[in-house]
Amino acid sequence: MGLKKEELEMKQINKTRILGSGIYLPQSISSNEIETKHNIPIGFSEKFSGVKSRHQVTFETNGYMGARALENALKNAALTLEDIDVIISAGASFDYIIPNVSSVILSEMDNGHSFNKTTLDINTTCLSFLSAFEVASKMLDGEQYKRIAIVSSEIASKGLNPNRPETLTLFGDGAAAFIIGHEEVGNSVFYKGSFQTYTKGIDYTIIKGGGNKYHFKDYPYDSNLYSFEMDGLNLLKLAKKLLPGFIDTFLTELQIKVNDIDIVVPHQASKAGLSIFKNLYALNENQLMDNLETHGNCIAASIPILLHESIISGKIKRGDICFLIGTSAGFSIGAILFKY
Repeated sequence: MGLKKEELEMKQINKTRILGSGIYLPQSISSNEIETKHNIPIGFSEKFSGVKSRHQVTFETNGYMGARALENALKNAALTLEDIDVIISAGASFDYIIPNVSSVILSEMDNGHSFNKTTLDINTTCLSFLSAFEVASKMLDGEQYKRIAIVSSEIASKGLNPNRPETLTLFGDGAAAFIIGHEEVGNSVFYKGSFQTYTKGIDYTIIKGGGNKYHFKDYPYDSNLYSFEMDGLNLLKLAKKLLPGFIDTFLTELQIKVNDIDIVVPHQASKAGLSIFKNLYALNENQLMDNLETHGNCIAASIPILLHESIISGKIKRGDICFLIGTSAGFSIGAILFKY
């Protein structure tokens, strides 16, 4: 028998509260438009990727989208940029190799040049938001750090290979921002975070070109070298093999079961990836959140966009215990558990 919520409270790591959130989504584009443009059979995306539409940038940059998402989060939290102690960029894509993404986001904000903020970048690819949430929850002490903004701004569309329908029809663009704060009084709690990397899958999701191993000075542009490559079949095999044990270990330490959790927000990795999770656990539609059909896989922005939409729609309510879980390049699995 699992622990009751009040017993779980005793295992808290930190009194951490989500103060507000916001998103920015570029224009929506249907899968049929992409299929027609690239001579892909109509219906391929919905059948194999599970995506009917997604958002794609036109003029937007990572910095622009991240700034707009953070401005929306500040508005929803009734705060200003002056109230934020740290800005963490949590994502895999970027406008420039240098400077870091969080400093670019700050520079793109309205009146951002007037504020000197601590800016940090955390990149664990698709798990970046979860990693940043755990780091921020441990930084928050109510003194030096009272409020931290986490921003995941991702542009996947520019890194896709037009000759790879599997990935071309799966990914979308977008940004989400969350402001979390230290709260001595209240019931919001960060319980636990855990991340494991299984390097057997290091090559299963990769962009080889652009770094120092395959530098652009030495290797001319080639769509195969400089685009995202994914070995979907082997990724699914790894996920199916490793996810159950990871989740069991995560929850066993807290003496709770999946069905004791109010809300599960999984990374929108793929139709097949979500099916594995759904088949592992008998969760009802009110427990398991999903927006793959209308957003696609937005890399690290997937989970926070879905989390924001679930909060705004009222599917997540104050006091709910939320389990955020996903996989990423590496091959890595990560999860966090908190009370909203």
